[in-house]
Formats: sequence, structure tokens, C-alpha cells
Amino acid sequence: MAQTPARPRKPQLNLTVTDRIQLSPGMVRVVCRIENAEQFQDMEAPEKYVKLVFFSAATLAATAPGAFPDYWAARENAAPQDQPVTRHMTLRHTEPDTETVWIDVALHGTEGYAGPWADAASPGDRIVALGPGGKWVPDPAAAWSVFAGDDAAVPAVLANLEALPASARGEAVLEVEDASHELDLTDLAIPEGVRVHWVHRAAQRDGERALVTGLANAAWPEDTAGVQAFVHGEREAMKAARKELLDVRGVERSQVSLSGYWAAGRAEETFQAEKKLPVGKIL
Repeated sequence: MAQTPARPRKPQLNLTVTDRIQLSPGMVRVVCRIENAEQFQDMEAPEKYVKLVFFSAATLAATAPGAFPDYWAARENAAPQDQPVTRHMTLRHTEPDTETVWIDVALHGTEGYAGPWADAASPGDRIVALGPGGKWVPDPAAAWSVFAGDDAAVPAVLANLEALPASARGEAVLEVEDASHELDLTDLAIPEGVRVHWVHRAAQRDGERALVTGLANAAWPEDTAGVQAFVHGEREAMKAARKELLDVRGVERSQVSLSGYWAAGRAEETFQAEKKLPVGKIL
């Protein structure tokens, strides 16, 4: 039996933190310089992501002073308990001229990896990332566009909004905890014809999901031919969003990007493993 070709390895990016910006009580922007910029392979998709890598104490201790740990070497050689941990994060913005990237991180308490790292990040800190990856590009000719996402997906939604042509029309629904968590969007290049609407989890009623309710209440056109939708967020909310998009609104499947970024009550490793099971299927 022929063996399946191995997937190409994503480039390792060696990053140094240059700034940390508190965007809201629940969102931090970490600006990083790419130390090996020759390895960075940018792509067209505005919703591009990297995998941040968190190494064990043993791997860090075995790394030469001043050097970045080698992710692929650690994957192949580290003991099971010392395997590196990865977390998917959206690249909110890339600056080729200055060889920097912005990583906007939603904070979810003191547990986990990416949130605590971003919360404590300071200039001079170093971290390894893999990527970037990503493939969805908004159709500039779409008749109307709807974008929706919770905290984890807000960076990807905003990156997509800025990639739209000035003539674009549509609506964006952004879910955060309450009004104090809304971001200042005044300096963003969002088309005038795209309305941004914030919805709040703190105000949702029992059995409702603020994001899905906001999606249902968007100013949908009567004719959804030519409508595109980018809706990303918590897995169960995405299942409900699927019904709204495909069954209620009749949006063409080919015009929909729908993805679960995380699942309530699940660690990242469990969430990723469940993607292959019925409970993890969205489309």
C-alpha cells in the first residue's frame, strides 16, 4: 500500500516581543519582531494564523543560551511528557517592511497557555511560532457580506473587514462579554457600507447565544443570492449559526466560511481531537 505523503512542515518563526497593548479588559495585542524574517511566507488570506509553541522546562534547559528552541527537533526527540504544546492564534496584522506581526489574544482567566503568555508579555520576551496558515479570502464582488465572531474570532473578523473593497455592503456581529470589552474601531479601514454591531454575553437570556441572536437579527437582504458569510467562534454556537445561515437564510454553502475556534469546557487538545468525531462536526 502506498504511503500518504507527509505534509510539508510549516516554517518555524522566531519571535521577539516588542510591545504589549491592552485593547480591552479581555483582549491584548502582542507585537513581535520576526528574527528569521527570511522564513516568513506571507499569504493572501486576511484570516491567517500561526501556532504559538510552548516548550517544556526540560527542552528550554537543553537549548543553547541565546538560541531559540527547535520545534521539530523537540517533536521528534523529547519525551512524551516534554512534548511542545501549540495554540492557534490569528495574525491580526503583518508588517513586511518592519518584519513584525500583531497577535491579538483573548484572555480567558489564568489557566492555559496563550492567554497567560499574552497577559504577562513584555518587550524582550521570546516565543516560537509555526506558519502562517489560512486560505479564506472574502469575495470582493459579493452582493452582501456578513461576518460574525466571538472574542477568539474578533481579530480574524476585523482582518477580513479591512480586506473588503470600499464599495462592500454588509454587517459584522462581534460578541464580547459586555460594553466595556468592545474595541475602539475608529481607526480601522472598514467600508462605510458595512455596519459593525456588538452583542454582549452578559445580556443574553437563558438558552440563547448572543452571537447567533445577533446573526439572526442582522439586516439581511431579501435575496441572499451572492451573499457571503464568515462566521467563526465557539463550536456549539457555530452549529446553531449553521442552521441560521444555510437553513433559514439559504446562503449557498460555497459562500460560507464556518469554523469552531474552541469548545466550551474543552481543553485545546480535547477540542482538536473531537474535530474528527460527530460531536466536533459543524458542516
